[in-house]
Amino acid sequence: MNERTTSPDGAPSRALGVDDHPAVLGGVTFALQDLPWPQVVGHAHSGRQAVDEIDRLRPDVVLLDLRLPDMLAPEIVRAIRRRDRHVRIVVFTAFPDHAALQATLAAGVAGVVVKDAERADLVDILRRIMTGERMLGDEPGPDATILINRKLRDHGLTRREYEILRHVAMGETNPEIAAALGLTRNTVKTYLQRTMEKLMARNRVEALSRANQLGIL
Repeated sequence: MNERTTSPDGAPSRALGVDDHPAVLGGVTFALQDLPWPQVVGHAHSGRQAVDEIDRLRPDVVLLDLRLPDMLAPEIVRAIRRRDRHVRIVVFTAFPDHAALQATLAAGVAGVVVKDAERADLVDILRRIMTGERMLGDEPGPDATILINRKLRDHGLTRREYEILRHVAMGETNPEIAAALGLTRNTVKTYLQRTMEKLMARNRVEALSRANQLGIL
């Protein structure tokens, strides 16, 4: 098991980057490479992989993309914190008004960084987070429920269709979704077909991709 190392002032020094786009992970690594800490000790390309790496790498800070293909950000944050309640999680996003952001903040992250932030700003935010500050912005964003309802209304989706889509995003099958929501399998199938039609998607994968593009997931 790796031992945790810290800088002389006690700041964390081990970072895990989590993003499904290699270019983003490479950019984060490049931005931090000249610093004595944090040292990027690993990368993950999915939520499940990130959770598994917590035990293996024991990072002090996790740089987490808001949108991953297999899990929703709030679930990832909660799963990571169940493994290690001391790890600091910083969310990276290109969508600061994304409907999932407020729920992710509520799950217990230490900071939010927009992906197009300047390198100096990124370094400054990480330094402050690593000394115990929370960097969540000066003003709270719109309530997550309001944002989600607005986006669903704009694209003609119901709350039930959204709920089923969230379960699909977590990799659950129709029978698993039916059991979780107390519905029949045929009902789940019908809801999912309607959702795909509204999102102009031919299958589940396209539906998730389209929902991500629209900021629904």
